[in-house]
Amino acid sequence: MRIEDPKIVAALPELGVQLKSGTSLAGLTSLGIGGMTDLLRIEKHNAIPDLLNLLDGQGVPHKFLGGGSNLLVGDGELPWVVLQLISPEPDIVLEGNFALVDAAADLGRTVTFCAKNDLGGMEGLIGVPGTVGGALRMNAGAYGMQIGSYVREVKLYRAAGRKLETLRGHQISFEYRHTSFAADDMMLAVKLELPSKPYREILKGIRICNEKRRASQPLGQKSAGCIFKNPPGASAGRMIDELGLKGLSVGDAHVSDRHANFFVNSGKASAKEMLALIADVRNRVQNSFGVILEYEVVVWNA
Repeated sequence: MRIEDPKIVAALPELGVQLKSGTSLAGLTSLGIGGMTDLLRIEKHNAIPDLLNLLDGQGVPHKFLGGGSNLLVGDGELPWVVLQLISPEPDIVLEGNFALVDAAADLGRTVTFCAKNDLGGMEGLIGVPGTVGGALRMNAGAYGMQIGSYVREVKLYRAAGRKLETLRGHQISFEYRHTSFAADDMMLAVKLELPSKPYREILKGIRICNEKRRASQPLGQKSAGCIFKNPPGASAGRMIDELGLKGLSVGDAHVSDRHANFFVNSGKASAKEMLALIADVRNRVQNSFGVILEYEVVVWNA
């Protein structure tokens, strides 16, 4: 979608918003798939209500983009514009055991920065790509931990009330790969309370997690992480593997040879190809195990 309304174009600089016309989302997602649209990059949180009121008033549909690491975007000309935060400097501020982190901050760098200041607990997230905001929305976790355990406050834009709000940790439901945030809420910042640990101890945990990831995940390939959530008491990857589906492909969309719940783009896969592969695998698992796998990947299909 293109923003051509002169009223919107004229107002954007005053709001501190950068317009990137004709942006390919394939270049902004870890899966390397996605069509074209206009990108609005936002410098200041306080500008968001006015920006959203402007877009809504002119009938311009929109979506919020974080780091694009858990996302499958449709092909072609997309029917909405995309909003993305610009990470400020500094994007992490420490106050004792509290880390105040901008939602646009890189997740891995946040874990490392906190570790170097003797704040641990998030070692399992070191290899998870994307932003802190994306990790918050999906309650990212690995190796027995999840980010929601450390959340004390979240600043966000709530589309339902058209305003900025701050929620306490107890006001948010954090479950397995799910939170109580609305789909159109925009994460802005978070306050984490992290346990004190010696840096050497944290570094040891980080190395163990990195070794596990290198041994089991297709690092260096274009993927969106796990495609499906693990059903209660079961493993989506194990079921897919037991059906002998590693290497199954539709065009350049492949089930990873290393981890059966990772689907990779080995070249120029389209969203249509990836969705066809996902549907095929999902149907085979349902037919063989009687389990309907739920998506962990977020799909923006035009």
